Amino acid sequence: MQAARSEIRFRGVDHIGITVPNLEEAIAFYLGALGGQVLYRMGPLDSRDMPQADGGDWTADFIDVPDARVTFAGVQVAGTLLLEIYQYERPLSNVRPPRNSDPGGHHIALRVDDVEAAAEHLRSVGCRLMRGPIVVPGGPLLGSRSWYFADPWGNYFELMEYERMAFMSDGEGGAEAGATGN
Repeated sequence: MQAARSEIRFRGVDHIGITVPNLEEAIAFYLGALGGQVLYRMGPLDSRDMPQADGGDWTADFIDVPDARVTFAGVQVAGTLLLEIYQYERPLSNVRPPRNSDPGGHHIALRVDDVEAAAEHLRSVGCRLMRGPIVVPGGPLLGSRSWYFADPWGNYFELMEYERMAFMSDGEGGAEAGATGN
């Protein structure tokens, strides 16, 4: 029997998982760049050593990665963000991460008090910054400034600076949507 949608309560985001080629380097990078702490570590977990149901491959069945050998860590960064950082020894991976425009592409937005200072800090620790900041002159995001960057492994992030954005107010949110570089 399927639960009615009104009976399901999604409580919030628990964690965000990212994959990197070297777990230890990534942990050191994120702790140095964003501050935080390692909360837990697991692995290596090897599908060849895990219980198999119906002759299947555990990692193929449960995480859609056949014949995997993986190690990961939960790292709390930027105050409350839990990043699960994964390193797969098997299978060999595609080395080019998806762009924001590719299916499966994504970015993680971090709220900051000063977008320029945060961007300069991230540039100094090896992040690749896009042109910025983006200043939104109208529409629902009026009041925000943002700046996209990529970590050393190509994972995309966005810095967000705002006190209040137009969509957060009681009104309709201002003029036509649009964004400009500054």
